[in-house]
Amino acid sequence: MIKAIIFDMDGVLINAKEWHFEALNKALSFFGKEISRYDHLVTFDGLPTKKKLEMLSLENNFPHGLHGFVNELKQEYTMQITYANCKPKFTHQYALSRLKNEGYRLVVCSNSIRNTVEVMMQRSGLSQYLDFFLSNQDVPNGKPSPDIYNKAFEQLQLLPEECLILEDNENGIKAALASGGHLLKVKDVDDVTYWNIINQINLIK
Repeated sequence: MIKAIIFDMDGVLINAKEWHFEALNKALSFFGKEISRYDHLVTFDGLPTKKKLEMLSLENNFPHGLHGFVNELKQEYTMQITYANCKPKFTHQYALSRLKNEGYRLVVCSNSIRNTVEVMMQRSGLSQYLDFFLSNQDVPNGKPSPDIYNKAFEQLQLLPEECLILEDNENGIKAALASGGHLLKVKDVDDVTYWNIINQINLIK
C-alpha cells in the first residue's frame, strides 16, 4: 500500500531544465566554454552541477580550479532566473493539496542544492504540502545513486514498496529503480496530475 509520494523537482514539479542550461552556460561563457543543448538533454540531464563540471574536466580539459567559482556563479544565475520565472502551477497545487488531504506523505528529492530546492518550492507555492525535502547536499552521492531515496525512506520510516517516486530523466529513473521504490515515469511537468498519480497508485494495489 502506498503511503508516501516522492517527487523529483526539475522536470517534474518545476519546468527548470532550460533554466539550469541557461545559467550554467552563462557561467561557463566567461571561460569560452558551453554545453550544447544535445549534451544538456542527453548526457547531463538530472545531474548536479558539480558532476557536470567534473565531466567537462574529464572530457574537455576544463580546469578543476575553476569548478568552485563556476558553480557559485551558476547558482547565482539560477536564482535570478527562478525569481523571474518560477510561479505557482494550479494542477500541481491541486494534486499535492488533495493528496495531502487524503493522507499521503509528500516529499521532494532533488539533485539541486538545498537553497535552490527551498526557493523553487516556495515560489511555486508547494512548500506547504511537503513533509520535507532533500537536496544533493543531504547525501554522499547524487542521482543516479539511490542515496537520496534511501534517506527519504529512512526519514519517512517507510519501506521502499510503500513509496511512489515520480521521475522524468534517465539518472533519476536509475536512482528510483535502484532504491526499490515504485516508479511513475513522467514526460514533463504537465504529466504530473492528481489523476495520473492516483491511477498509478491503484495499479500498484
